[in-house]
Order: sequence, then C-alpha cells, then structure tokens
Amino acid sequence: MGEGREFLRVRGMGRERFAGYLAEFLQSAGFTVDRKENGDPPTSIVTATLTKMNPAVPDGARVLEFRFYPTSGGASMAWIGPTEVPEADRPRLDRFVRELVAHLERVISTESHATAKVTKAPTATVPWQASPAPRSLGAST
Repeated sequence: MGEGREFLRVRGMGRERFAGYLAEFLQSAGFTVDRKENGDPPTSIVTATLTKMNPAVPDGARVLEFRFYPTSGGASMAWIGPTEVPEADRPRLDRFVRELVAHLERVISTESHATAKVTKAPTATVPWQASPAPRSLGAST
C-alpha cells in the first residue's frame, strides 16, 4: 500500500468521492483543505490545515494528511500525518478521529442509499497507537 497506515476502507465508492466526503467533514471542522490527484499510481491526497478555532483538535493535529488508494470494489484511506501526538493530546485527538469515522460511516451510507459501506481496515491503527485496539476491554492484566 505505500507510505502511511491503512486506516479506513470503503466498498462501493471510488477514491475521489471518498476523499471528497473526508474533505467536507474537515472543512466543517474548521480546516482548510487541499486536494491533489495523482495519476501513477492513482491516488488522492488530502491535506488539511486548521484555520478556525476548534477545541476538539489539539495543537499536534493542526495539520492532517491522508492518502486514498483505489481497491477492487472501493477505496482505501491511509493516515499519513500527524504520526506523533503528545500523550496529553491523545484523548482529544482520539475523540476527533471517532467523530470523523462516525461521520464518514453515516454520510456515505446515507448518500449511497446504503450501497456503499465504510469499514476499518483489519489492522487499522492511528500512528500514535502501538497496535489495534483490543476487542474486549473487560479483562484486566
């Protein structure tokens, strides 16, 4: 897959539309979005810079970057940056990421009349996490 970490996948929708829905969310959250399309290999790159105050976005995440790749039957989104977030800022950024994922799931399902579906990649993690979140949070070690 190239650089970055695969984070989300969509089935039933191309990378351009998938990138467009992410760009819309980021713009509504106060970011200025720059989109670039590359032809070889076919990728879409979304870079967002926070320009309006948003308390949900910590200082370490004022610039976000994502790369979209075509897959058979859909597209894949890789998290490119930021790759490091201070420990104190992680809870706020984790919440922002959950809101981003929930928004994409909801809007893509609605706009496609439930023909497209967003899922997390099997090994999905954000760069500041060491490994995928455990399935069961009830057990203590």
